[in-house]
Amino acid sequence: MNFNRPSPAKRLSLALTVIGLMFTTYARGDDWPKWRGPTGDGVWREKGIIDKFEKPQMDYVWRTPIGSGYSGPTVAKGRVYITDRVRKPKQVERVHCLEEKTGKRIWTHVYDCDYRDVGYDAGPRASVLINNGRAYSLGTMGDLFCFDAIGGNVMWHKNLAKEYNIRMPIWGIAASPVIAGNLIIVQIGGEPDACLVAFDKITGEERWRALSDNASYVAPKLIYQAGKSVLVVKTGERIVGLNPQTGEVHWKLPHPPKQMIIGIADPVIQGDKMFFTTFFDGSLMIQIDQKETAAYKVWQRAGPSEKDTLALHSIISTPYFKGEYIYGCGSYGELRCLNAATGERVWESQEVVPKARWATFHFIEHEDDVWLFNEKGELIISKLSPEGYTEISRTKLIEPTLDQLNRRGGVTWSHPAFANKHVFARNDKEIVCASLAK
Repeated sequence: MNFNRPSPAKRLSLALTVIGLMFTTYARGDDWPKWRGPTGDGVWREKGIIDKFEKPQMDYVWRTPIGSGYSGPTVAKGRVYITDRVRKPKQVERVHCLEEKTGKRIWTHVYDCDYRDVGYDAGPRASVLINNGRAYSLGTMGDLFCFDAIGGNVMWHKNLAKEYNIRMPIWGIAASPVIAGNLIIVQIGGEPDACLVAFDKITGEERWRALSDNASYVAPKLIYQAGKSVLVVKTGERIVGLNPQTGEVHWKLPHPPKQMIIGIADPVIQGDKMFFTTFFDGSLMIQIDQKETAAYKVWQRAGPSEKDTLALHSIISTPYFKGEYIYGCGSYGELRCLNAATGERVWESQEVVPKARWATFHFIEHEDDVWLFNEKGELIISKLSPEGYTEISRTKLIEPTLDQLNRRGGVTWSHPAFANKHVFARNDKEIVCASLAK
């Protein structure tokens, strides 16, 4: 047996090999472990991605049958997570874990879930959130689960509708949860004073509750303000900044709905400005004070009706805030560019999706391009600037289906996931995976 130590040159070679393997593992790509990506901002940061599509229809790596639902897929540690709903022989919601490379089912959790007094009942809304080996799912009627992400064992479960007497929103519970340190925070509109509830993410024990407001469909968002982590939430009646560890309210701004609580679009932030948009109430820009935990309204614009609109009236699509301009999807699918300082419209285009009420597309920033996924199941590579919209390439990714919206030949409203040089998208019949590697 040879116990001699390797020479310095040999040790250097081995070290470089190990570093190379580490870099290869890291550089293979990025996961998409929660709603709107790794950092929740709709930015896809992978390298080595195609510049244009070669075919009018994407080739699939795999496709797997699933049921209906609005939730977008998430991807982590070689697995893909998606939720759906099945109506017969009884009403159930399901949480699926699939192999990322093949689409084969690893585990599925099924639980009874009767939809009562909920419109648009295709299925669950919130994306599964993966954090430190655990998967968290939030169903339409308020079932909050924590799973072992690998094996699918239920670590804990909360029937939030029953435990917190939820004033159920017309379209059910939709806002994706957010992780803040050792807490998972949900917006549910419960009682008493439980619009927001924070649970220990390991044990499921309640840590705090806050606000008597009705719930909206907008996911809470963590920001940094005046050197602190602040949770910003658009409730049914106002915008509030809270301490994410205690629920203490730092600031609040009234934002009551003119007609009804509606809108899913996340707020987007650039510097000390934060932009909100809803279908009936148009656009609101606020300033986040960085000297103290306070916020102020900068401007607000809304048109006289859902068809005669000013600024941006979005329902599902989260806008794209870049530099001094905001790009967004209007109430009838108009791609609009706004001057962020004033809310004035710079230009408008109807090229991305056909005009229709609630017509939708999602924005994904990738390097100097903006990728768009529209409700017709098309994936588009584009450039957006104050000068206008430039389409580089377009392909069909997945067929629209009728459960999400039984009109105009169906829609694909769910946000896709972009992970490890692939795209993952779902409709009401299947989830598909396609390669985007250069």
